[in-house]
Amino acid sequence: MAAAVSQMPHRLFRLLTVLWVGSLLTIGYAVAPVLFTSLDRISAGAVAAQLFRIQGLVGIVCGILLLVLANVLVRRGDQAYRRVRWMIAGMLLCVLVGYFALQPFMNAMRVAALEAGSDVGHSVYATRFGILHGVSSLFYLIESVLGLALVWKLPAGGGVLAVEQGAHGSGTAGKVTG
Repeated sequence: MAAAVSQMPHRLFRLLTVLWVGSLLTIGYAVAPVLFTSLDRISAGAVAAQLFRIQGLVGIVCGILLLVLANVLVRRGDQAYRRVRWMIAGMLLCVLVGYFALQPFMNAMRVAALEAGSDVGHSVYATRFGILHGVSSLFYLIESVLGLALVWKLPAGGGVLAVEQGAHGSGTAGKVTG
């Protein structure tokens, strides 16, 4: 029972990583493109903006929790989490730049264009919006690559150490299961 409890931070770390990176990849590279091929540009843009806003919040929450958890694990002596903290910090920086610096300007341009009776792509804001969208896409790509690297580099120390005390008659101790 103690081994299962001690593995809880590792499992929580993996769960938060999969939630963040999985939603990041799904929304950015599957859902958003389908929206733009299935709906008109104005509707697709509005739905995509909402999804990316939600994704930003997921990234902020998961990023903060992962950094806290990684620090706890490093303090407990698991040095494998030391290196992944930098990937998490990079991902979190990308989210913060996108969510707090770029999205508000993009949304303001989208709203202003709609109030003027046009979509942002056919408005006076089209060039600026395009530039911000490109920068935002670059940060999203960097976050995605860092996320894939994080999943790839997840520390392997989270396996469950099962100590069999004669339950199967073998008396084997230290069998690693995963």
